[in-house]
Amino acid sequence: MEVRGNKKEVRGKKEEVEIFTLFPSFHLPIYPSPSLSASPNIPRIIAGVDEVGRGALFGPVVAAACILPDGVLEELASCGVRDSKQLSASARSRLAVKIRAVAVDCQIGAASVKEIDRLNILQASLLAMKRAILKLNVTPDLCLVDGNQRIPNLAIEQETMIKGDSRSIQIAAASIVAKVWRDELIQRMAVKYPEYDLTNNKGYGTKKHKLALERCGVSVFHRTSFSPCRKS
Repeated sequence: MEVRGNKKEVRGKKEEVEIFTLFPSFHLPIYPSPSLSASPNIPRIIAGVDEVGRGALFGPVVAAACILPDGVLEELASCGVRDSKQLSASARSRLAVKIRAVAVDCQIGAASVKEIDRLNILQASLLAMKRAILKLNVTPDLCLVDGNQRIPNLAIEQETMIKGDSRSIQIAAASIVAKVWRDELIQRMAVKYPEYDLTNNKGYGTKKHKLALERCGVSVFHRTSFSPCRKS
């Protein structure tokens, strides 16, 4: 029995590593910018940062950090960029392509299910945001962070913004990119775990998902620190 358990654990770890190779981070064109020391009037480089998947029962929490040229902010607003939760899936997908096309840089960070269970969901969300920022090829002067929690040990100036995805185009853009990235990841994982109805619930605790947990138990990608998963 112990040998079987060890094999299952090794298989679970392997699957967790594999799943994060499905989607590489975005590597977008970098627009050259003059040195900040050249003139005090040079605009600061601002990154919007947001996370998605915080309330899900299944899968990683995912964050995006997005730097946009000042010249595209009004255009993106007129195209419909706003809080990702207010958009349809098709609108999010369309806007994510647009955002990635015009962004100075846009990167994804994630915290795994094991990290969520070990650290708690708040700290894992902050870790995912920090990872997204540190992947940026352009170092921002300021990070606008959605919510009221500062990212620990971040050596870049940051400003928290409650309901930032409704107040900042940069944060809204990050929320859209993160949401589309995570949804596509869960869609791929749904092929391997069809019993949880992930295609429709994206890992969140719908009635159908919770019934599947009672019937089938948890997978290696369920957050066992969350109460619906603990009961299974």
